Amino acid sequence: MKQRVLTGITTSGTPHLGNYVGAIRPAIAASREPEVQSFFFLADYHALIKCDDPARIERSRLEIAATWLASGLDPQRVCFYRQSDIPETPELTWLLTCVTAKGQMNRAHAYKAALEANLDAGEDADAGITMGLYSYPILMAADILLFNAHRVPVGRDQAQHIEMARDVAQRFNHLFGQGHDLFVLPKADIEEAVALLPGLDGRKMSKSYDNIIPLFEGGSRALKEAVARIVTDSRAPGEPKEPEGSALVAIHDVFANAEERAAFRAELRGGLGWGAAKERLVDVIEQQIGPLRDQYADLMAHPEQIEEILQAGASKARAVAKPFLESLRRAVGLRPMRASLQQAAMPTAEAADSAAATPVFKQYRESDGRFYFKLVSADGELLLQSEGFAEGREAGAWIKRLKTEGAAALADLPALNAPAGRPALEQALAALVAAQDA
Repeated sequence: MKQRVLTGITTSGTPHLGNYVGAIRPAIAASREPEVQSFFFLADYHALIKCDDPARIERSRLEIAATWLASGLDPQRVCFYRQSDIPETPELTWLLTCVTAKGQMNRAHAYKAALEANLDAGEDADAGITMGLYSYPILMAADILLFNAHRVPVGRDQAQHIEMARDVAQRFNHLFGQGHDLFVLPKADIEEAVALLPGLDGRKMSKSYDNIIPLFEGGSRALKEAVARIVTDSRAPGEPKEPEGSALVAIHDVFANAEERAAFRAELRGGLGWGAAKERLVDVIEQQIGPLRDQYADLMAHPEQIEEILQAGASKARAVAKPFLESLRRAVGLRPMRASLQQAAMPTAEAADSAAATPVFKQYRESDGRFYFKLVSADGELLLQSEGFAEGREAGAWIKRLKTEGAAALADLPALNAPAGRPALEQALAALVAAQDA
């Protein structure tokens, strides 16, 4: 089964080096792994929590999309979309909100930080705190759980949100799963060496602290000017310098290889001046970022190309999200009334005939020694044919997933073969899930 990897960036500003190192680069690397299905999105709903400037959000969506694509994201290989193009996301957010404890939200880092800042300033504790900020972790949980992501590349400061998503998923599974898990429990995928890239002043690189190094904006000149402002100690050229704890060295490390890192430390301890060290840092960053800058500029000049890519990505994402959300709606009791009423009014013999008309799975072993299964309609039409599995229990596990998750499980099924067409298959699986619910 393919592992799903999902991540996104809030579209409220211009991408900086911290975004690239902490999220974009590791996420793109993960997307190239074998047996990985990747979902990357522009978190524009999240942007509304912290930004009320429509022009800035619009511009940021374009810049971030261009950044990901210029950095090597392959839209043919991955599912790349805008959060706001997926209506299933806010609906799932509400389903999750209804099972999330208020006390859990009280402990969210962003809310607590805003609360403490208000108190320190002598303001009312909740001054300026919106429900968007307060319930931000639930929206993030919906982003993750809607696609049953196994891994979520994030900075260490976001690890709490992944834990909250796990907690919410576990509660939902317990309340509505009827003995099986509706949601996969996601894990934070953190590169320890680059989880929090320091900014110019040594704190986490963040637009909020005004300490960022631009990624593409402003070109090589803006990069050099930003690096020149990195805070260092007052030791003069020729004096030994301690590399550990230096923001400049920490930034250098995430762009350099092991040999370059060791040599840089040795030269600093040998008296390399901070000015020369900053020039060395610019060079090592440019080796990776420079070649991507022209691609970024070309994409920014053709926003219609980016729009086409995002719309195609949204179609791919909704093909997974829509049937899965339908199964979640049924799980919580939001089911079509006509189906239950018709079944209740049906005479016993007619009800038995209806049950007999339900599509059926058949599992079998071929002469090659491998195990297969197929789904056939009541009139014998082949709807789904599996590939061969080494173990019978693997085929059985897939049958169980398809019966309980319906079409949502198809995204993970290897070598999907639907001779009668995808719509007929999805309709049959919906009937099986409805039969399970009944």
